[in-house]
Amino acid sequence: MSTSFAAALHDLRPGASAQAAAITRGVSGPATTVPSRTITLTHGLERLRCASLLKPLYCWAAAAHLTDQGFWRGHAEPAVVSSSNSDTRALWLAVGPAVILEEIQRRTGAAWSRGNGDPSRFGSVEVAAAEVATAYTALAQAAFAGDPVAADVLSWMREVPEGQAFGVREALAVPDAAIKCGWYGGADESWLRTHAVAVIPRGGTGVTVVVGLTAQLYTNESERELYQARLAEGLPVEAEHERACGPLLRGLMSTAHNEVIA
Repeated sequence: MSTSFAAALHDLRPGASAQAAAITRGVSGPATTVPSRTITLTHGLERLRCASLLKPLYCWAAAAHLTDQGFWRGHAEPAVVSSSNSDTRALWLAVGPAVILEEIQRRTGAAWSRGNGDPSRFGSVEVAAAEVATAYTALAQAAFAGDPVAADVLSWMREVPEGQAFGVREALAVPDAAIKCGWYGGADESWLRTHAVAVIPRGGTGVTVVVGLTAQLYTNESERELYQARLAEGLPVEAEHERACGPLLRGLMSTAHNEVIA
């Protein structure tokens, strides 16, 4: 582990998990190839759930299996821009979980399976940060090569508001980065999960993708009760994720970004 990653993990609580990954790849011009580099870090669990982080990929995959593009766009845009669970679920069920995950594997190589239980729970898919980075690299390069659906998805990621961004764009010093962030803490979980992906164009089909996954331990009983009460009432909980996980998430992502472009 690099000393920079060790410093980033300083805020990780005992028993918690964190992952980071970054990829730089592609061709930036007629005669210029971007040096291909990959950086990964895994501390704790090897696979984590990060439902919102996968929504743009689900939308990209779903479009190929829907004849009604108005239906697709009407659900895909809010799924990406405002992280709408209901719109994501509409696409997930209209196309089918198995079909969406098979399409993602065909396009990106990322082989994911849905968890046991209710098939409508798109958030049960468990992934590794390196897999997410690889999948988004494929999405970005498809967009740069002329895939209109991939281009739409990336454009919506650029519209993700700062209130949902956890300062990731500022941490990477890329104010126009296409990003997607997510946050959740289940009643049956002992941690808060906060995660983000950033897609940074390098010209041509060149791209850098940075991913951070965190699961900070969250065992204070009164804090958990208040958090769950806010969730039940539909109130925002981003501030609590920022308090518990924001510095860690930004530290992991900025470190991965700096090392992959060094």
